[in-house]
Amino acid sequence: MKQSIKQLALCGLLVLPASAVAGLSSTVNLTSDYTFNGVSQTDNGPALQASLDYGVDSGWYVGTWASNVDFGAGDDTWLEWDFYAGKYMALTERVSLDAGIAYYTYHGDSFSDDYKYPEAYAKFGYTSSVGQSELNFWYSWDYFGVDAGHYIMMAAHTFTLAEGHDIRISFDRSTSQDEDKWSWNGDDAYNHYRVEYMTSWKGFDFNLAAEDTSMDTDISDTRAVLSVSRTFAF
Repeated sequence: MKQSIKQLALCGLLVLPASAVAGLSSTVNLTSDYTFNGVSQTDNGPALQASLDYGVDSGWYVGTWASNVDFGAGDDTWLEWDFYAGKYMALTERVSLDAGIAYYTYHGDSFSDDYKYPEAYAKFGYTSSVGQSELNFWYSWDYFGVDAGHYIMMAAHTFTLAEGHDIRISFDRSTSQDEDKWSWNGDDAYNHYRVEYMTSWKGFDFNLAAEDTSMDTDISDTRAVLSVSRTFAF
């Protein structure tokens, strides 16, 4: 469940509800590449993802999300399966807060279970005449099971080009608090930039994104990602 979330059950960067709506829903997503903050989780390959969410009118929700993964040669981990719970709150007419906790699990290899880790998140939203702004935070005290603290900070803004056509621009920074236990290509942090176009047609949601990172690896370089999803309410 990662913004991108680590976008069978899936989305991100986990897919989390943007608003609190009572009932049960599921989203199925097909993407050309499952990227977590600009880093491919499928060795630059496609992914099939799905989520199952339940929310109530008070704003509380629980859910689960999954995706196929591919961490490269020598690692047979093939499934990420996440769980999360939280609450969406309208603090004012313009300001909202989505806060909760997630738990990431991995499956497929004898050591896949070692990757599991918890994460807390807080996502602030601000709605104005020029669109929706976001300030989001994620923190894990046992990132990928290596007993290292790790946090992500993101700023994003979504604006409407025309009815049914939106552009989202985001910048985030991932930072390890213990470079000896976890590093990003030898560094304690890296930056990620993403621009995406979002639209819908006959019940399907389309997302075309261009993204890049400050790292120089073949799974984190400049790329375009196309995703198609559909949400079902029960």
